[in-house]
Amino acid sequence: MSSSSVNPFIRPYDSTRVDFREQTAEERYGIPENFLEIEITNPQFHGTGRNKYVDYEVICNTNIPAFKLKKSMVRRRFSDFEWFRDALERESTRVNIPPLPPKVYFNNRFSDEVIEQRRQGLERFLQIVAGERL
Repeated sequence: MSSSSVNPFIRPYDSTRVDFREQTAEERYGIPENFLEIEITNPQFHGTGRNKYVDYEVICNTNIPAFKLKKSMVRRRFSDFEWFRDALERESTRVNIPPLPPKVYFNNRFSDEVIEQRRQGLERFLQIVAGERL
């Protein structure tokens, strides 16, 4: 391409076509029209020996009218997330359901590092699922 040829993908900026106005502080920093925040926190150990397990606090904040409560909290263990994911896969054939964090079968499954990785993975799973149109 010579230096005098015109690139068909580059056009001069046309400010007459843009309806530009400054955002207000409310638009910039206000609460979004609809939001759903999901957070997983506070892992707790229960039981002893072979019956030992961890559950997590699932916190939901929203302003979506379909929800009865604007803020809610439940405790769920990993097997509850497995059940939920299986139910989503059965009922939502059009959507790829994200994976859960892998199960850990060895002695370190209750280490702080493993628990934190699982907490992050479960939170990411719920955030992705909450953002999908099922």
